[in-house]
Amino acid sequence: MIDFTTIDYLKTGNKKQQRAYELLTAYRIFEKLKDHSPILAGTIPIEIDIEGSDLDIICEMKCHMEFESLLTDTFSEFNIKVESLEINGDEAVVGNFILEEFPVEIFGQNKPAAKQNAYRHMIAEYSILQEKGENFKKEIIALKKQGIKTEPAFGLLLGLKNPYEDLLKF
Repeated sequence: MIDFTTIDYLKTGNKKQQRAYELLTAYRIFEKLKDHSPILAGTIPIEIDIEGSDLDIICEMKCHMEFESLLTDTFSEFNIKVESLEINGDEAVVGNFILEEFPVEIFGQNKPAAKQNAYRHMIAEYSILQEKGENFKKEIIALKKQGIKTEPAFGLLLGLKNPYEDLLKF
């Protein structure tokens, strides 16, 4: 299994993954977020991304005000847009900006990144993709190109009633 808690695997991945690694490293994105245990989650790490897919970086934040300030100050050169929100009763901070050709979303929540649903979904999806093979992967990508989000796409193909919850059981 790939160690998704670092971005080293991107170095030997597909062209998009290698480009992501190059940019994340050149701009020291993970270094700037190191105190918040950043993890790249989403579709690019597991190769089911489509045109316009973003680099989803999840982080552990202790204080939403401090994390919001960190994002605003650290990534101001990218015209970052930062907002605080509540997800399932938990505070979260989301920052969005463009890093050359990649949209980037930095998501902070007051729990370890590896315990956040975005990471847990990605790990479950990766395992399913490994088990189901290339044709299944192509079907997921085709659904995504039709505008269906990742978890609902898996839900459709796997017959899951509530894919966001059910994927966490894998």
